[in-house]
Amino acid sequence: MDAILNRRSIRKYKNMKVSDEIVEELLRAGMQAPSAANEQPWEFIVLRDKEIMGKITKIHPYSQMLLYTDVAIIVCGDESKELFKGFWIQDCSAATENILVTAEDKSLGAVWLGVYPMADRVDALKEVLNLPASVIPLSIIPIGYKDEQKEPADRFNKTRIHYDKW
Repeated sequence: MDAILNRRSIRKYKNMKVSDEIVEELLRAGMQAPSAANEQPWEFIVLRDKEIMGKITKIHPYSQMLLYTDVAIIVCGDESKELFKGFWIQDCSAATENILVTAEDKSLGAVWLGVYPMADRVDALKEVLNLPASVIPLSIIPIGYKDEQKEPADRFNKTRIHYDKW
C-alpha cells in the first residue's frame, strides 16, 4: 500500500544506471497485470539508446526527461493477440500502472507518458521503433533514481463514491 500511496510522477533523475535485474523486475511486474480473457496482449520495449530517446523527444512534447534518464520502457499492445477487440488498452494500462508502482517500491522515479490515442504520436513512434502493423504503443515510462522529491498526494475523495446506484 505504501508504494501506491507514495507514487508520484517523477521527471528528474540522477545520472545513475538502473540495473538490468531491476528492469527485469519491472517488466515482470508489468506482465503480472490482469488482462481480458488472460490474453496478455502486451509487448515491451526497453530503451537505453540515447539516440532513439532523442528522436522520441521530437515526437512527444512532454518527453524531454528521456534525455536525462538511463532507461525507459515502452508498453505496447498487440492487436493480433486480442480475443476481445479494444481491451488491449485496459490490459496495457494495468501493466503500465504495475510498472509505476513497482518503480516506487524500488525507490525509483517514473512517469507515465501517454502515447495512444494520439495518432501523430502513435504513427511517429511506430516508425522510429520499427513496430509491426498490429503493435500500438500505449505509454512511455522513463525510469531512474529520483532527483526530485514530491510529497504523497491524498487523492481520496468521498464525494466520488456511490453505493448501489448514483
